Order: sequence, then C-alpha cells, then structure tokens
Amino acid sequence: MTPQDSKQFAALVGNVYAFYRQDYSVFAGRVWWEAMKPFDFAAVSDAFNRHCVNPDAGQFLPKPADIVRMLQGSTQDAALVAWAKVDRAVRTVGTYRSVAFDDPLIHRVIAEMGGWVLVGGKSEDEWPFARNEFVNRYRGYRMRSETPEYPPHLIGVAEASNTRAGFEIEPPMLLGDVERARAVLVSGTNTPLLTVTPAATLAANGAMRLAAPRGRA
Repeated sequence: MTPQDSKQFAALVGNVYAFYRQDYSVFAGRVWWEAMKPFDFAAVSDAFNRHCVNPDAGQFLPKPADIVRMLQGSTQDAALVAWAKVDRAVRTVGTYRSVAFDDPLIHRVIAEMGGWVLVGGKSEDEWPFARNEFVNRYRGYRMRSETPEYPPHLIGVAEASNTRAGFEIEPPMLLGDVERARAVLVSGTNTPLLTVTPAATLAANGAMRLAAPRGRA
C-alpha cells in the first residue's frame, strides 16, 4: 500500500473492529498498517472479507498474522497456477518456438531466470528447483501487487537463430487466453532488465565534462 491508502485502510480496520465489537486503538492501527503495508489495499480488503465469512475462524477478530497468512496463501496459489502454465508449455510446445503467455509476470520471472530456452532446457532433476525459484520470484511480485517491465514475448531457439542469420522471424505462439496474451505481447518492452555501463565510460565522460570550457557568467 501507499501513504495515500492510509486513511481508507484505517477506516477499513476500524469497521472490522466495530463489526466484532472490539475497541480499536491507535497502537493497533499502527501494528496493522506496518503488517499490511507490503500488500495492495484491494487484496487486504478482500482478505478481511474472506476472513469474516470463514466458517472456521470468522467468528473471531482477525490478527495481522491471520490476514498475512491468507494473503500469502493466495499468492502461493497464483504462483502455482502460473507455474502450471509454464510446465505445460515446456512439455507441449517446447522451447523451439517463441511464446507469449497471458500473464506478464510469467515473462518477467522467466526472463530473470535466464530466458525461455534456458529454463525450458533444464533436466527433470533440475525441474523442481526451477519450480521453486519461479514460485518464489512470482510470489514476491504478487505480494507487492507489482507488475514490472517485462519482455513482450519469450524468445525460442528458432527466433534466436534466425535473428543472428538475418532470416524472417515467425510470430510467437499465444498461450492461455488469446486476448490477454495478445495484450501482454503489445504492452511488453525490449528494454534490458539490467543496464550495464563500464566504469571506464563513466570516468571518460566525467573527464570530458571537467575539460569542457565554461561559458561566461
């Protein structure tokens, strides 16, 4: 959440306390804010609603740990669904063709892990470790409700080879919901995830600025 969410968040927690007929103090408000700050307001509000109707624990006032557990559980579920798409795509489509998923976070996480060809080329023994890394990275973004820049599609063997040879490139395969995958493809960016600048270049630029003549005041 952002500082702009603080007022509506305080009202939300105050209403929850009133619902359970419990006193709501300034200290409790600070504890709740610090605990929920990493999450999106809409997700927190939804978690409170789900707790209130939970047949096992809904009769009790939730503690921050209860809501965090619920939020993390939902991100775990989302990450596992995303990984299931990746796993199926690797096993059915393979890494020869370039692909575009219907979830931009899949593109970002796969790119961070080395790309479509590298991830898809892992052995069966390496596959569980790839899964764990993917799930942890994906959950991190979901918990922060963050969608960072991502590549428009994931490059396969054929596209990489044809690009080097100057041959025609086939469009990527759209995986999952076609319209959402097309939207992901259009909204992506080819900006490198990490910009690398040699220190010597910075030093040279600095020397050039120092050597440049100054204009008269």
